[in-house]
This record gives sequence, C-alpha cells and structure tokens, in this order.
Amino acid sequence: MIAENRRSSAHIDWPLIIMVAVISLFGVLAVCVATYTPTSTAETLLGHIVESNFTLRQCFFLLLAPVVLLVIMNFPFDLMRRSTELIYYGSTALVFLVAIFNRAEGVKQWLDIIWGFTIQPTEFAKLAMILMLAKTLARSDRPMGTIRDFLHVMALILGPGAIILLSGETGSLLVIIFLAAVMMYFSGVDMRLLLTLAAVAVLMVLALYGFMVAFGIDDYRINRILAFINPELSPQDDAYQMLQSQMAIGSGGLWGIGMFVDGSMSQLNYVPADWTDFIYATIGEAFGFVGCAALLLWYLLIILRMVYLAAFTRDKYGMLIISGVIGMLLFHVFENIGMALGLMPITGIPLPFLSYGGSNMVTNMGGVALVLNVTKNRSLSGTILTPQTRVNPYTFGRRVR
Repeated sequence: MIAENRRSSAHIDWPLIIMVAVISLFGVLAVCVATYTPTSTAETLLGHIVESNFTLRQCFFLLLAPVVLLVIMNFPFDLMRRSTELIYYGSTALVFLVAIFNRAEGVKQWLDIIWGFTIQPTEFAKLAMILMLAKTLARSDRPMGTIRDFLHVMALILGPGAIILLSGETGSLLVIIFLAAVMMYFSGVDMRLLLTLAAVAVLMVLALYGFMVAFGIDDYRINRILAFINPELSPQDDAYQMLQSQMAIGSGGLWGIGMFVDGSMSQLNYVPADWTDFIYATIGEAFGFVGCAALLLWYLLIILRMVYLAAFTRDKYGMLIISGVIGMLLFHVFENIGMALGLMPITGIPLPFLSYGGSNMVTNMGGVALVLNVTKNRSLSGTILTPQTRVNPYTFGRRVR
C-alpha cells in the first residue's frame, strides 16, 4: 500500500521528460542528415545544421517545445477541466474555417502564417479530442451505457471527423478514431459494443472503397491503397515513395552507411519527403537495422512509461487523458514506420518528435505536457476509481473483478 501511494503521488516525471528530450534532439540530427545535399561544403555537424534551412527551422521548433511543455504542464488542472468544451469547440471551429477558406487542392488543412511557416489545426484537434472524451467518459462508471450517452460520444468524434475527412486529412481522422477507441476501452466501455463499432467501421470503409472503385472515382487515397496492395503496378506513381523508402532502409544493412555520405539516397533525394513523413527511411539508411531497432525500443520505453503513469493515476479523468496521448503516439509510430516499410498504406502521418514540422512537434509536446500535468496534479482528484474499478498496471481503469 505504501509503495502504491508513492507511485500515485503528485510529481514531475523527469524520466519521461528526459526520454522525450533525447529523441527530439535525435530528430534534429535526422532532419539534418535527410536534407544533406550534393552541393554541401560543410565539414562539421554544426556546419551541416547551419547549412540546412529545414534543420534550422526544426531547431526553432525544438526551442519552442519547452515553452509549450511548461505552459501546458503548469496550466491549472481544474481550469483545464472546466475549459474542455471551449477548447474542443474552438479547435473544431478552426478546423472548419480552414477547410472552408483554404483554396488549396487536395489536403486543405494547412494555414499559412508568416515567413513560409504554416500550422495544421487538425494536429491540435487531436489534443482537444483527448480532453473532451476524457471528461465525457469519466462521468460514469458505465460510459456509453445508454443510447443517449452513446450518441453523444459518437457525435463528439464524428463531428470534427467529418470535417477532417472532407478536408482530405484521412491520416488525422484515423489517429482520432484510434485514440478514441483506446480511451473507450480503458474507460470501461462494454467490449461487445467496442467490437460492434469496429466491425461497423470496417464495413463502412469497405463499402466506401467499393463504391469509389465501382464508379471510377479518381481519388489519391484510393490510389494509395491500390499501390499498397500491388506497388509494382505503379512504381513511378503512387507506390514510388514506398518502394524508394524500402530501398533506402535495405541499403543501410545492419549498421548503416553513416551520416552525410556522398551518393547516398538521402543526399540525392531519391526518397521524397524523407525529412518529414519518410524520415524513418533516412534513419534506416544512415544507422541501419541497429539504429531502427534502437529507435523502436526508445519509443517503447516512452509508451511504457506513460502506461506506468496511467496505471497509478487514481483520477479517472487524468487516467483517460494519459491513455488518449498513448493512443495518439502509438498510432503515429505504428502507421508511419509501417508505411516506410511498405506494411501500411501511405497516409501522410509524421513520426513523433522526429519528422520535420512545427505543428507535429507542438502537438506531441502538448500531449506529453498533458501527461505531466496529470501526474503533477494527482492530488486534485476528480472522479476517483473505486475499489471495483481500481487501477492496476494491466487494465488501467477497466473493471477488476
């Protein structure tokens, strides 16, 4: 009991902060390697960083990360709980406005700011969704146990989800669906209901896919799925990225070819977007199988640390926030690495803390900050998990008989 009380005590979790800081610094190095060009004259690592515009921007995003971390981590816990609806509806409105007024073709969720910087509101909508679902699912010991509660939760997910889908951001929608499913599971939603929802979702996706194929609707998302099923049919089109990524990772061998190598696939830009969505290909080529395996292990340690923190969080609202962040990061890692290896269709989902991008970095750091906020304010308990739904490291808030 004494050990459990100590694990459940309020604290700033330095192990999680250190692990995230290390992988974020490695991300700057990976972006620098990915943007190395044949015209480079740099001889030192600092020279390569200064020479790369994308790396300098990533350094700026990394310097912004501690500010985001401190602000969200120290945001009053009770005020965050009371402001959940405002955050959720505000982010949904921003996503809607960008989708309506953005005249770009294809994906319409990028908003130009200044000096070439852009933001992606759908990234921030993920955090808002986590907060909203955590508050809603924490209100009852039997969440979604009535038709009214079921419809309410579905509306919270499908409202912003429909806007995101119409904007062409399929990847972000998949992230939201996955993190929502994780939060439902650990909130104690009946397993039969979860399985039914999963089956319905799969059938709807297959029906939509069949409809678009039957009527010959040309859509890049359908083309990506077809390229994933049989990439050899279109090696110079939708499957090009995937095939080149596999070649880059395979060329790294066991230990990799090293950083800033002349004639490498990274230097010659054979893998499109290898500093953003396909940065794992750069890591595979430069650091080999050992580097890729070490990166996967590091992600696993971060996820397991969050699992540990959630397992000993007695406030159901806080526990669900952590589980939502786990779901968000887990899907990003699984999908991004999967598409780089050719095991998943291309969706444009970045690799957390590594892929170039400010919105991605801020969202991931915001998610970590939410976890730290929960652990820092554990004494401010809301809906306490009862002995019947007590926390253990394997079930979080699911009912323990």
